Amino acid sequence: MGSVTPPDNLDRHGYLFGHPIAHSMSPLLHQTVYDELGLKWSQLPLDSTDMDDFLKRIQDPKFYGASVTMPHKVAILSHLDALTPEGREVGACNTLFIQTDAETGKRIYTGTNTDVIGIRDSFAYNVADAAALYHDRPALVVGGGGAARSAVYALRKWLRATRIYLVNRDAGEVEAVINECAARGYGDDLVHVATVEQAEALEGPGAVVACVPNFSPVTEAERTARAVLETLLKKEHKGALLEMCYHPSPWTEIAEIAKCEGWQVILGTEAMIYQGLEQDKYWTGKEVTELPISKVQGVIALKLAESQH
Repeated sequence: MGSVTPPDNLDRHGYLFGHPIAHSMSPLLHQTVYDELGLKWSQLPLDSTDMDDFLKRIQDPKFYGASVTMPHKVAILSHLDALTPEGREVGACNTLFIQTDAETGKRIYTGTNTDVIGIRDSFAYNVADAAALYHDRPALVVGGGGAARSAVYALRKWLRATRIYLVNRDAGEVEAVINECAARGYGDDLVHVATVEQAEALEGPGAVVACVPNFSPVTEAERTARAVLETLLKKEHKGALLEMCYHPSPWTEIAEIAKCEGWQVILGTEAMIYQGLEQDKYWTGKEVTELPISKVQGVIALKLAESQH
């Protein structure tokens, strides 16, 4: 772990810093961008839990930035010089980029969160009529982890959700999400939907973000959560569902249920791609629309197809 030496032939290098990261497609995504732009850059996988080693590495003049993943997204915050509004409000950093102090020329190590942008842009680039599908309607988040928190933030800030329903097998996790979002200023009108009866009485959602692994429900709590989700998806209004789970396959049980109920399904690879392109916006200085979006989508789709054989 952590024994990575940047090759001399690179003009700039970054890192994917986390553990474990063996299945991550982040370096492939970014290499596709840099190759298309003609940059001699590379993102190096740093499978490590050693924060001190990482903090030494980022002092290298050739270092341009890093993708920060588990278990470092919160731990990194205290080591940064600055945070963007997204990084500060979400309370987790998945992206480190460098700004320069105009007076002193010193590096300002800055953190942001592009996970929330990945969710926002998955809807923005794939839904033709957002006003008809989900604006000014309730939204739904399935899950209770870090991705669920990012989903609440994105739905509240950009997708014009009126209320946000939370469905999860673990009531304690839901309570933690509600309390944390409230403490950060975007926890109003978060509703834990715990029973089918409760779901039946609610207005149907327009945007749904599913943030749980792909598995068949086994325990009573899991079966209840799935039944609540199905009840909400059966409502008369049909919107768009983003299935965040894409490993090992982007087509999941929840995706299949949603499609059969008449929902537009957006694959989780879209969220992964758009959060990565947003990172490259910070690192290269180019707008996302100037980056090779379709090329990246093709490369990631091919890699996923290969990994399933």
